[in-house]
Amino acid sequence: MRLLHTADWHLGKTLEGRSRLPEQREFLEELNGIADEENVDAILMAGDVFDTVNPPAAAETLFYDAAVKLTSNGERPLIIISGNHDNPERLSASRPLANMNGITIIGFPTNQAVEVRVRNGQKLSIAALPYPSESRLNECLTESQEEGTLQLAYDDRVKKLFSDLSTGDEDSVQIAMSHIYVAGSRESDSERPIQVGGAYTVSANSLPEQAQYVALGHLHRPQTITRGSALARYSGSPLAYSFSEANQTKSVTLIDVEPNGIAHLNEVPLQSGKPLVRWIADKGIEQVYTWLEEGKDADAWIDLEIHLNDTLSIEEIHRLRSQHSGFIHIRPVFEKKEQQKEASYSSLPIDELFKRFYEQQTDGAEPDEELIQLFLELSENDE
Repeated sequence: MRLLHTADWHLGKTLEGRSRLPEQREFLEELNGIADEENVDAILMAGDVFDTVNPPAAAETLFYDAAVKLTSNGERPLIIISGNHDNPERLSASRPLANMNGITIIGFPTNQAVEVRVRNGQKLSIAALPYPSESRLNECLTESQEEGTLQLAYDDRVKKLFSDLSTGDEDSVQIAMSHIYVAGSRESDSERPIQVGGAYTVSANSLPEQAQYVALGHLHRPQTITRGSALARYSGSPLAYSFSEANQTKSVTLIDVEPNGIAHLNEVPLQSGKPLVRWIADKGIEQVYTWLEEGKDADAWIDLEIHLNDTLSIEEIHRLRSQHSGFIHIRPVFEKKEQQKEASYSSLPIDELFKRFYEQQTDGAEPDEELIQLFLELSENDE
Protein backbone atom coordinates (compact mmCIF):
# COMPACT_ATOMS: atom_id res chain seq x y z
CA MET A 1 0.00 0.00 0.00
CA ARG A 2 1.31 3.44 -0.89
CA LEU A 3 0.24 6.45 1.18
CA LEU A 4 0.89 10.16 0.74
CA HIS A 5 1.35 12.27 3.89
CA THR A 6 0.89 16.04 3.83
CA ALA A 7 -0.06 18.69 6.41
CA ASP A 8 -0.15 22.38 7.32
CA TRP A 9 -1.54 23.81 4.10
CA HIS A 10 -2.68 26.99 5.89
CA LEU A 11 -4.91 27.98 3.00
CA GLY A 12 -5.66 31.71 3.11
CA LYS A 13 -2.44 32.58 4.94
CA THR A 14 -0.77 35.81 3.82
CA LEU A 15 2.78 37.11 4.08
CA GLU A 16 2.63 40.63 5.52
CA GLY A 17 -0.59 41.22 3.59
CA ARG A 18 0.54 39.52 0.36
CA SER A 19 -1.81 36.77 -0.82
CA ARG A 20 -0.33 33.28 -1.11
CA LEU A 21 -3.44 31.76 -2.73
CA PRO A 22 -1.84 31.48 -6.22
CA GLU A 23 1.10 29.60 -4.69
CA GLN A 24 -1.23 27.41 -2.62
CA ARG A 25 -3.25 26.58 -5.75
CA GLU A 26 0.00 25.68 -7.52
CA PHE A 27 0.97 23.38 -4.64
CA LEU A 28 -2.37 21.57 -4.63
CA GLU A 29 -2.08 20.97 -8.37
CA GLU A 30 1.44 19.61 -7.82
CA LEU A 31 0.19 17.41 -4.96
CA ASN A 32 -2.49 15.95 -7.19
CA GLY A 33 0.12 15.28 -9.88
CA ILE A 34 2.35 13.46 -7.37
CA ALA A 35 -0.57 11.34 -6.17
CA ASP A 36 -1.38 10.33 -9.76
CA GLU A 37 2.21 9.74 -10.88
CA GLU A 38 3.11 7.71 -7.79
CA ASN A 39 -0.11 5.68 -7.94
CA VAL A 40 -0.98 6.61 -4.35
CA ASP A 41 -3.67 4.52 -2.64
CA ALA A 42 -4.72 7.07 0.03
CA ILE A 43 -3.80 10.59 1.15
CA LEU A 44 -3.33 11.63 4.79
CA MET A 45 -3.76 15.33 5.62
CA ALA A 46 -2.58 15.89 9.22
CA GLY A 47 -4.28 19.17 10.10
CA ASP A 48 -4.24 22.94 9.55
CA VAL A 49 -6.12 22.94 6.28
CA PHE A 50 -6.78 26.64 6.84
CA ASP A 51 -4.80 29.38 8.56
CA THR A 52 -7.69 30.77 10.63
CA VAL A 53 -10.92 29.52 12.14
CA ASN A 54 -12.77 31.89 9.78
CA PRO A 55 -10.96 31.46 6.44
CA PRO A 56 -11.75 33.64 3.39
CA ALA A 57 -14.25 32.22 0.92
CA ALA A 58 -11.55 31.95 -1.77
CA ALA A 59 -9.53 29.65 0.49
CA GLU A 60 -12.54 27.44 1.19
CA THR A 61 -13.34 27.21 -2.53
CA LEU A 62 -9.74 26.23 -3.23
CA PHE A 63 -9.94 23.51 -0.57
CA TYR A 64 -13.20 21.98 -1.85
CA ASP A 65 -12.03 21.96 -5.48
CA ALA A 66 -8.67 20.44 -4.58
CA ALA A 67 -10.13 17.81 -2.23
CA VAL A 68 -12.39 16.39 -4.94
CA LYS A 69 -9.50 16.23 -7.44
CA LEU A 70 -7.21 14.54 -4.90
CA THR A 71 -9.69 11.67 -4.49
CA SER A 72 -9.62 10.97 -8.24
CA ASN A 73 -13.41 11.04 -8.41
CA GLY A 74 -13.85 9.19 -5.13
CA GLU A 75 -11.48 6.30 -5.93
CA ARG A 76 -8.59 7.46 -3.72
CA PRO A 77 -9.46 8.00 -0.02
CA LEU A 78 -8.52 11.38 1.46
CA ILE A 79 -8.45 11.49 5.28
CA ILE A 80 -8.30 14.93 6.93
CA ILE A 81 -8.06 15.92 10.58
CA SER A 82 -8.38 19.41 12.05
CA GLY A 83 -5.37 21.29 13.39
CA ASN A 84 -5.11 24.05 15.96
CA HIS A 85 -5.71 26.69 13.25
CA ASP A 86 -8.88 25.02 11.97
CA ASN A 87 -12.42 25.44 13.24
CA PRO A 88 -13.33 21.76 13.75
CA GLU A 89 -17.06 22.35 13.34
CA ARG A 90 -16.67 24.44 10.21
CA LEU A 91 -14.14 22.06 8.67
CA SER A 92 -16.36 19.03 9.17
CA ALA A 93 -19.65 20.76 8.22
CA SER A 94 -19.39 19.39 4.68
CA ARG A 95 -18.89 15.83 5.93
CA PRO A 96 -22.09 14.37 4.40
CA LEU A 97 -21.09 15.57 0.94
CA ALA A 98 -17.42 14.80 1.57
CA ASN A 99 -18.16 11.17 2.46
CA MET A 100 -19.90 10.73 -0.88
CA ASN A 101 -16.67 11.74 -2.62
CA GLY A 102 -14.27 9.52 -0.68
CA ILE A 103 -13.25 12.27 1.75
CA THR A 104 -13.19 11.59 5.50
CA ILE A 105 -13.02 14.68 7.75
CA ILE A 106 -12.55 14.38 11.52
CA GLY A 107 -12.99 17.67 13.36
CA PHE A 108 -13.04 16.67 17.03
CA PRO A 109 -11.22 13.84 18.83
CA THR A 110 -13.33 10.65 18.85
CA ASN A 111 -12.90 7.09 20.12
CA GLN A 112 -13.39 5.52 16.69
CA ALA A 113 -10.62 4.68 14.27
CA VAL A 114 -11.07 5.39 10.56
CA GLU A 115 -11.38 2.20 8.54
CA VAL A 116 -11.14 2.44 4.75
CA ARG A 117 -10.44 0.12 1.84
CA VAL A 118 -8.11 1.27 -0.88
CA ARG A 119 -8.30 0.43 -4.58
CA ASN A 120 -6.44 -2.88 -4.34
CA GLY A 121 -8.85 -4.09 -1.64
CA GLN A 122 -6.42 -3.77 1.25
CA LYS A 123 -7.68 -2.38 4.54
CA LEU A 124 -6.28 0.78 6.11
CA SER A 125 -6.90 1.49 9.79
CA ILE A 126 -6.09 5.02 10.98
CA ALA A 127 -5.94 6.12 14.61
CA ALA A 128 -6.89 9.68 13.66
CA LEU A 129 -6.55 12.20 16.48
CA PRO A 130 -7.37 15.83 15.57
CA TYR A 131 -5.73 18.59 17.61
CA PRO A 132 -6.51 17.44 21.20
CA SER A 133 -6.77 20.61 23.28
CA GLU A 134 -8.62 20.50 26.60
CA SER A 135 -11.47 22.52 25.12
CA ARG A 136 -11.84 20.20 22.13
CA LEU A 137 -11.61 17.18 24.40
CA ASN A 138 -14.25 18.92 26.53
CA GLU A 139 -12.48 17.98 29.74
CA CYS A 140 -10.16 19.39 32.36
CA LEU A 141 -7.04 17.27 32.56
CA THR A 142 -5.94 18.48 35.99
CA GLU A 143 -6.85 21.16 38.51
CA SER A 144 -3.18 21.89 39.09
CA GLN A 145 -1.71 25.05 37.54
CA GLU A 146 1.82 23.65 37.72
CA GLU A 147 3.24 23.22 34.23
CA GLY A 148 4.93 19.89 34.90
CA THR A 149 1.75 18.35 36.28
CA LEU A 150 -0.30 19.57 33.30
CA GLN A 151 2.31 18.26 30.87
CA LEU A 152 2.21 14.78 32.42
CA ALA A 153 -1.60 14.78 32.46
CA TYR A 154 -1.76 15.86 28.82
CA ASP A 155 0.81 13.29 27.76
CA ASP A 156 -1.08 10.50 29.57
CA ARG A 157 -4.39 11.57 28.00
CA VAL A 158 -3.01 11.62 24.47
CA LYS A 159 -1.38 8.23 25.00
CA LYS A 160 -4.71 6.81 26.20
CA LEU A 161 -6.56 8.32 23.21
CA PHE A 162 -4.12 6.72 20.81
CA SER A 163 -4.41 3.39 22.61
CA ASP A 164 -8.22 3.46 22.34
CA LEU A 165 -8.04 4.32 18.63
CA SER A 166 -5.49 1.65 17.69
CA THR A 167 -7.87 -1.26 17.24
CA GLY A 168 -7.25 -2.47 13.68
CA ASP A 169 -6.92 -6.17 12.90
CA GLU A 170 -3.75 -7.90 11.70
CA ASP A 171 -4.88 -7.75 8.07
CA SER A 172 -4.91 -3.93 8.13
CA VAL A 173 -2.16 -1.43 7.61
CA GLN A 174 -1.95 0.37 10.96
CA ILE A 175 -1.44 4.13 10.76
CA ALA A 176 -1.80 6.88 13.36
CA MET A 177 -2.28 10.55 12.55
CA SER A 178 -2.41 13.64 14.76
CA HIS A 179 -1.75 17.36 15.01
CA ILE A 180 0.44 17.64 18.10
CA TYR A 181 3.81 18.84 19.30
CA VAL A 182 6.20 15.98 20.04
CA ALA A 183 8.82 17.03 22.58
CA GLY A 184 12.25 17.60 21.09
CA SER A 185 11.05 18.54 17.61
CA ARG A 186 12.28 21.70 15.85
CA GLU A 187 9.89 24.63 15.34
CA SER A 188 9.68 27.60 12.95
CA ASP A 189 8.47 31.15 13.60
CA SER A 190 5.32 30.74 11.52
CA GLU A 191 3.88 28.01 13.77
CA ARG A 192 1.35 29.38 16.20
CA PRO A 193 2.13 27.79 19.58
CA ILE A 194 -0.21 25.01 20.72
CA GLN A 195 1.34 24.62 24.16
CA VAL A 196 1.49 26.79 27.26
CA GLY A 197 5.20 26.71 27.94
CA GLY A 198 5.92 23.00 27.58
CA ALA A 199 2.54 21.85 28.89
CA TYR A 200 0.90 20.77 25.62
CA THR A 201 3.71 18.50 24.49
CA VAL A 202 3.72 14.77 23.96
CA SER A 203 6.58 12.36 24.51
CA ALA A 204 7.62 10.25 21.53
CA ASN A 205 7.09 7.22 23.79
CA SER A 206 3.40 8.09 24.01
CA LEU A 207 2.85 7.63 20.28
CA PRO A 208 1.00 4.35 19.61
CA GLU A 209 3.21 1.26 19.48
CA GLN A 210 0.76 -0.53 17.16
CA ALA A 211 1.17 2.08 14.44
CA GLN A 212 3.52 1.23 11.60
CA TYR A 213 3.73 4.92 10.76
CA VAL A 214 2.59 8.08 12.59
CA ALA A 215 1.66 10.98 10.30
CA LEU A 216 2.11 14.24 12.20
CA GLY A 217 1.12 17.84 11.57
CA HIS A 218 1.88 21.21 13.18
CA LEU A 219 5.63 21.69 12.69
CA HIS A 220 6.59 23.27 9.38
CA ARG A 221 10.08 21.78 9.10
CA PRO A 222 10.01 18.24 7.64
CA GLN A 223 11.53 15.85 10.18
CA THR A 224 11.42 12.22 11.21
CA ILE A 225 11.14 10.89 14.75
CA THR A 226 12.44 7.36 15.25
CA ARG A 227 10.36 5.41 17.72
CA GLY A 228 11.47 1.81 18.02
CA SER A 229 10.83 -0.12 14.81
CA ALA A 230 8.08 2.29 13.73
CA LEU A 231 8.43 5.82 12.39
CA ALA A 232 6.76 9.13 13.13
CA ARG A 233 7.19 12.11 10.83
CA TYR A 234 6.19 15.71 10.32
CA SER A 235 5.71 16.17 6.59
CA GLY A 236 6.08 19.93 7.08
CA SER A 237 4.27 22.80 5.40
CA PRO A 238 4.16 22.89 1.58
CA LEU A 239 5.27 26.54 1.42
CA ALA A 240 7.68 28.62 3.47
CA TYR A 241 5.41 30.76 5.64
CA SER A 242 8.04 32.83 7.47
CA PHE A 243 11.62 33.91 6.83
CA SER A 244 12.74 31.49 9.55
CA GLU A 245 11.89 28.85 6.93
CA ALA A 246 14.09 30.45 4.25
CA ASN A 247 16.19 27.85 2.41
CA GLN A 248 14.13 24.95 3.77
CA THR A 249 13.31 22.29 1.19
CA LYS A 250 9.57 21.72 1.33
CA SER A 251 8.23 18.25 0.64
CA VAL A 252 5.54 15.64 1.08
CA THR A 253 6.15 12.07 2.24
CA LEU A 254 5.41 8.81 0.47
CA ILE A 255 4.98 5.71 2.64
CA ASP A 256 5.16 2.16 1.31
CA VAL A 257 3.86 -0.32 3.87
CA GLU A 258 2.16 -3.72 4.13
CA PRO A 259 0.21 -5.20 7.07
CA ASN A 260 2.63 -6.10 9.89
CA GLY A 261 5.54 -4.76 7.86
CA ILE A 262 8.02 -1.94 8.30
CA ALA A 263 7.13 1.37 6.65
CA HIS A 264 9.53 2.69 4.02
CA LEU A 265 9.60 6.46 3.52
CA ASN A 266 10.45 8.58 0.51
CA GLU A 267 10.60 12.38 0.78
CA VAL A 268 9.32 14.07 -2.38
CA PRO A 269 10.58 17.67 -2.75
CA LEU A 270 8.06 20.27 -3.88
CA GLN A 271 8.69 22.74 -6.67
CA SER A 272 5.70 25.04 -6.24
CA GLY A 273 5.59 28.37 -4.44
CA LYS A 274 7.97 31.30 -4.23
CA PRO A 275 11.13 30.95 -2.15
CA LEU A 276 11.69 33.22 0.85
CA VAL A 277 15.19 34.70 0.82
CA ARG A 278 17.23 37.15 2.89
CA TRP A 279 19.36 39.85 1.30
CA ILE A 280 22.05 41.55 3.38
CA ALA A 281 23.41 44.55 1.47
CA ASP A 282 26.45 45.35 3.59
CA LYS A 283 27.84 47.61 0.85
CA GLY A 284 24.85 49.93 0.77
CA ILE A 285 21.92 50.59 -1.51
CA GLU A 286 23.95 50.50 -4.72
CA GLN A 287 24.57 46.83 -4.02
CA VAL A 288 20.81 46.28 -3.99
CA TYR A 289 20.42 47.99 -7.37
CA THR A 290 23.21 45.83 -8.77
CA TRP A 291 21.36 42.70 -7.64
CA LEU A 292 18.14 43.99 -9.18
CA GLU A 293 19.86 44.64 -12.50
CA GLU A 294 21.27 41.11 -12.41
CA GLY A 295 17.78 39.70 -11.87
CA LYS A 296 18.70 38.08 -8.56
CA ASP A 297 15.80 36.14 -6.96
CA ALA A 298 13.39 37.61 -9.49
CA ASP A 299 10.51 35.38 -8.34
CA ALA A 300 11.00 35.39 -4.57
CA TRP A 301 9.78 37.06 -1.42
CA ILE A 302 12.66 39.08 0.02
CA ASP A 303 13.66 40.22 3.50
CA LEU A 304 16.11 43.07 2.78
CA GLU A 305 18.67 44.46 5.21
CA ILE A 306 20.64 47.51 3.95
CA HIS A 307 23.68 48.87 5.75
CA LEU A 308 23.63 52.67 5.52
CA ASN A 309 25.18 55.83 6.87
CA ASP A 310 22.15 58.03 6.14
CA THR A 311 18.42 57.52 6.43
CA LEU A 312 16.50 55.78 3.65
CA SER A 313 13.91 58.14 2.21
CA ILE A 314 10.32 57.18 1.46
CA GLU A 315 11.01 57.91 -2.21
CA GLU A 316 13.92 55.45 -2.18
CA ILE A 317 11.78 52.78 -0.58
CA HIS A 318 9.07 53.29 -3.22
CA ARG A 319 11.72 53.08 -5.94
CA LEU A 320 12.98 49.76 -4.59
CA ARG A 321 9.48 48.31 -4.36
CA SER A 322 8.66 49.46 -7.89
CA GLN A 323 11.64 47.50 -9.21
CA HIS A 324 10.81 44.28 -7.34
CA SER A 325 7.33 43.43 -6.07
CA GLY A 326 8.73 40.76 -3.75
CA PHE A 327 10.20 43.03 -1.09
CA ILE A 328 8.45 42.21 2.20
CA HIS A 329 10.75 43.95 4.69
CA ILE A 330 13.22 46.74 3.96
CA ARG A 331 15.30 47.30 7.08
CA PRO A 332 18.05 49.94 7.22
CA VAL A 333 20.96 49.14 9.51
CA PHE A 334 23.10 52.15 10.36
CA GLU A 335 26.79 51.80 10.96
CA LYS A 336 27.63 52.90 14.48
CA LYS A 337 30.39 55.45 14.57
CA GLU A 338 32.79 55.86 17.42
CA GLN A 339 31.80 58.99 19.26
CA GLN A 340 34.50 61.54 19.91
CA LYS A 341 35.01 62.23 23.59
CA GLU A 342 34.07 65.73 24.66
CA ALA A 343 34.98 67.44 27.90
CA SER A 344 31.42 68.67 28.20
CA TYR A 345 28.35 68.46 25.96
CA SER A 346 27.38 71.93 27.16
CA SER A 347 30.27 73.37 25.16
CA LEU A 348 28.97 71.93 21.86
CA PRO A 349 26.91 74.08 19.47
CA ILE A 350 23.22 73.26 19.33
CA ASP A 351 23.37 71.85 15.81
CA GLU A 352 26.10 69.42 16.88
CA LEU A 353 24.05 68.38 19.90
CA PHE A 354 21.12 67.73 17.58
CA LYS A 355 23.31 65.58 15.33
CA ARG A 356 24.48 63.51 18.31
CA PHE A 357 20.93 63.10 19.55
CA TYR A 358 19.66 62.12 16.09
CA GLU A 359 22.40 59.52 15.66
CA GLN A 360 21.57 57.97 19.04
CA GLN A 361 17.84 57.84 18.31
CA THR A 362 18.28 56.34 14.82
CA ASP A 363 21.07 53.94 15.77
CA GLY A 364 23.71 55.80 13.77
CA ALA A 365 21.97 57.68 10.95
CA GLU A 366 23.11 61.21 10.05
CA PRO A 367 20.57 64.02 9.64
CA ASP A 368 20.73 65.90 6.34
CA GLU A 369 21.27 69.66 6.17
CA GLU A 370 17.61 70.39 5.48
CA LEU A 371 16.58 68.61 8.67
CA ILE A 372 19.25 70.39 10.69
CA GLN A 373 18.11 73.77 9.38
CA LEU A 374 14.51 72.93 10.20
CA PHE A 375 15.52 72.05 13.76
CA LEU A 376 17.46 75.31 14.12
CA GLU A 377 14.50 77.34 12.85
CA LEU A 378 12.16 75.63 15.30
CA SER A 379 14.63 76.20 18.10
CA GLU A 380 14.85 79.91 17.30
CA ASN A 381 11.05 80.25 17.11
CA ASP A 382 10.72 78.52 20.46
CA GLU A 383 13.01 81.07 22.04
